Amino acid sequence: MPAKKISVDNAKKEKLFYFVANVVVYRERDGRCLILRRDEREKVHPGRYAVPGGKLEWADMDITKPTRINGDVLDFENAVEGLLKREVLEEAGIEIEDNFKYLNSVAFVRPDETPVVLVKFAAKYKSGDVKPEKGAFTDYVWVNSEEVGKYECIDGIEEEIIKTIQLFS
Repeated sequence: MPAKKISVDNAKKEKLFYFVANVVVYRERDGRCLILRRDEREKVHPGRYAVPGGKLEWADMDITKPTRINGDVLDFENAVEGLLKREVLEEAGIEIEDNFKYLNSVAFVRPDETPVVLVKFAAKYKSGDVKPEKGAFTDYVWVNSEEVGKYECIDGIEEEIIKTIQLFS
């Protein structure tokens, strides 16, 4: 029988993580990628440059609207892609195209002791003017592979920008 609600009551506590996805946004017309400066009040990497992204939430899996019922399992196809499109719009005020390219992944433990699995993608800019989300970001820059090193980015962002530019060039 399919699930009637979302719960962690039956989950093994040692198996629980935040699931986070980030996306490097590539602007084709000038070969640049978007970085956003995180607010100083952020728990993780305050004041450093990052790329848009966010946590997968239970609301992303409305059990009354699965995309497919797979036996007794409720599937939510493209949940990560939907998350990334939503987060880019919320955090930067822009839209991205649908063709996502996988970059890499990392698991880590936040300073508040929360374990996280982070999956990173690249996607092309589609439309809109960048407007950093108030309270979350304080600045933004479109950078190329030479310029990104001039900014204090979260570790790995510089390499991901370079890889994204190579993927789409």
